[in-house]
Amino acid sequence: MSSTTAAPTQPRDPYILDVADIQEPPRGWRNSLRYFGPGFLTSAAVVGSGELITATALGAQAGFVLLWIVLVSTLVKVAIQVEIARWSISTGRASMEGYNDVPPKLFGRGWISYIGLLMFLQIVIGQGGVIGGAALAMSMLVPVGGDPFSPVSVGIWLAILVAIAIAIQITNKYSLIEGVATVMVAIVTLLVINMVFGVQFTPFAWSAADLGEGLLFQIPLGTMGIALAMFGMTGVGAGEITAYSYWCVEKGYARFTGPNDGSEAWVKRARGWMSVMKKDAMISWVIYTISTVAFYVLGAAVLNPQNLVPSGTDMFDVLARIFTDTLGEWTRWIFLIGVALTLFKTAMANIPGFARQVANTLAIFGAFDWRDVDRRNRWLKALVVILPITWAIFYLFIQSPFLMIVIAGIGNAIFLMAIVVATWYLRAKQIDKRVADGKWFTVWLALSSIAVFAVGVLSLIDQLS
Repeated sequence: MSSTTAAPTQPRDPYILDVADIQEPPRGWRNSLRYFGPGFLTSAAVVGSGELITATALGAQAGFVLLWIVLVSTLVKVAIQVEIARWSISTGRASMEGYNDVPPKLFGRGWISYIGLLMFLQIVIGQGGVIGGAALAMSMLVPVGGDPFSPVSVGIWLAILVAIAIAIQITNKYSLIEGVATVMVAIVTLLVINMVFGVQFTPFAWSAADLGEGLLFQIPLGTMGIALAMFGMTGVGAGEITAYSYWCVEKGYARFTGPNDGSEAWVKRARGWMSVMKKDAMISWVIYTISTVAFYVLGAAVLNPQNLVPSGTDMFDVLARIFTDTLGEWTRWIFLIGVALTLFKTAMANIPGFARQVANTLAIFGAFDWRDVDRRNRWLKALVVILPITWAIFYLFIQSPFLMIVIAGIGNAIFLMAIVVATWYLRAKQIDKRVADGKWFTVWLALSSIAVFAVGVLSLIDQLS
């Protein structure tokens, strides 16, 4: 009697829509919980450099008066994030392909794709500052050779962190990446919440009047540059909006919806899975908004009264004063561990997202066929190795996390303007009108678009002047 062994089942390609994969969406928050995940990856990418460094620095420089920018910068971009994800769920395609559809075409490719190529440099500079900042924090905690700021000590820690990141990312498994990101987001969020309420038991306690002052919609002289950078780096930026589209597809929202056959059944499924996506996005917004506000409040409450603004190589020493000035010198090592974890988490979450953005952009320019699953996976596995190594090298040349992150923030704000154009084009031309949201969402999206363009233009003016 002979026996046969079934061939191993290959995982389905999430970028291929097949009726065999159709699944009815859950109803309500409780039933939707197990389908959340893209938002946790987004939170992991967001809660890091912009919050820890830029938001804290803005609070230190301006006090509570600019707190409103934190709330505006995190909230307004969510509408753009949701609309791009809506397009991905309805088409099964990822964001860079949608950007490439936007006319006019230059040599057969959409003009935004060329901006996408230029954004490779922004990715390298910004994330170099993030992973370099994590290495600097670890070097200050455990210096190699005695001098924590020496290229040798920082370089060794960079190599260690890059090796850890590559070891986790090389599997290129969505479930593993999501699980690691969720745990790290939970740790960092709980840490910063405890920090901001712990300040209440020190001479630097904040009050409800301080928070009220921060909601008066004013910008003091001398704070425009860092305020613009914070708008670019806090909340979902161009990179996170772009990556969220890939995560929604790879989580299965588009595959479960199935191909658009024009039926009302498809519309019902699509709206159901888009509802899950919107819940996921709003949970993400709550998480990173709480963290951003907390970091800003720490800078405004502790550093601003002492005229301490973090920048340059002494950035972490200044930030550590939040703890050492309130709870004692012994807390410095706890702070440095928190810094390293926060920044490393951000780099970890951004590696797979940026790998997909870079690979998809290169595919658009003919490097390979994105629909070829084997080649796509080979490119992604190569990029999760190449990107962190490149980031580390750039940091060793520039050696200023604050400068690198601020530059990247301004670039992020500019790329957002192109994404806004793509959002409205795809909304008008490629999203089935039956799955669109109502007039209030349109108002929100319009306000988001105006804010993004205004900040992008002001960023250019600020830099040129």
